[in-house]
Amino acid sequence: MIATRTLRRARILIVGCGDVGLRCVAQLRERPDRARVFALTRRSERADAVRAAGATPVHGDLDFRTSLTRIAGLASTVLHLAPPQKNGDDDLRTRRLLAALAARRRARARPVLAGVAPHALRPPLRALAGRMRRSAFGPATGAGASVIVPERIRRFSRPRRQRLERTKLVYASTTGVYGDCGGARIDETRTVQPANARAKRRVSAERQLRRATARGGVLSATIARIPGIYAANRLPLARLAKRTPALVVSDDVYTSHIHADDLAAILRRLATHGRPGRTIHATDDSELKMGEYFDRVADAFGLARAPRVSRAQAERELEPVLLSFMRESRRLANTRLKRELGVRLRYPDVDAFLRTLPPHP
Repeated sequence: MIATRTLRRARILIVGCGDVGLRCVAQLRERPDRARVFALTRRSERADAVRAAGATPVHGDLDFRTSLTRIAGLASTVLHLAPPQKNGDDDLRTRRLLAALAARRRARARPVLAGVAPHALRPPLRALAGRMRRSAFGPATGAGASVIVPERIRRFSRPRRQRLERTKLVYASTTGVYGDCGGARIDETRTVQPANARAKRRVSAERQLRRATARGGVLSATIARIPGIYAANRLPLARLAKRTPALVVSDDVYTSHIHADDLAAILRRLATHGRPGRTIHATDDSELKMGEYFDRVADAFGLARAPRVSRAQAERELEPVLLSFMRESRRLANTRLKRELGVRLRYPDVDAFLRTLPPHP
């Protein structure tokens, strides 16, 4: 009975098991049904951390299609948290992942009894077929010997729709797909306008997943668009220590946020309640400008606030990657998150989290 329960446990595959992925593993282990969790990893040293968290590491590299054969049919739920490759406008990693997951449809040759696969027969009928093989029709001879089975046994074959159960995939995208919205408050119906190659690759991944879902094949995908992630180990303390400047208030941009634990809970919720092809903003209720966020963190840790510079000065002094975030301003509505998924955030905004930190001198 214990072995039967183990075999029936849900199987979840996490692709890209970094900080948020490990938080998903920890939350899944707390559930009473205790799904069996696998994590795709390409580095052997990462496998130890995955195993220690309670997941089973599976070696594979999204940059090499042939290394992904072992994940075909491995799990009924996939959390796709891996970023795209670092160049090009097309997300090739998602393309390879979809090809690997679709491989589960390829039928393997199996011996048949008068056109009926052995797994399609109920145990008593298998025994009946065995007795018929031994008595009524004599012993089978040769590897290709056939056995006559009553036609009525065929009705017990498993329906096709049960054999091809769809894989549920949750994709961790980014709110960067919207580009600059001029500080407007937007929902998930906003047209995407990616402004850099990084965001274009995310749009490519989303479109691949929607096409795969629309085809009605093995995949049913839901997309979470994620803003800036924060947690105790993901705060801009190093930036504040280096005195990296922020923009003056008149030039500053709105940014959105989500705590890493809340994000892990949202991804798990999407795996069970997300609608096929649906997009959800995985964001909290914060409406802060970037400089305000840095100031709140600095005050909570007793650090000096970041200096402020004009946009023109920032364009001359700051690195291109940092500047790309300073060029996009938007506020995100999370109505779908609350109404459709019924999510209650542990940290409704950044201040709610900062209040949980011990006081600093």
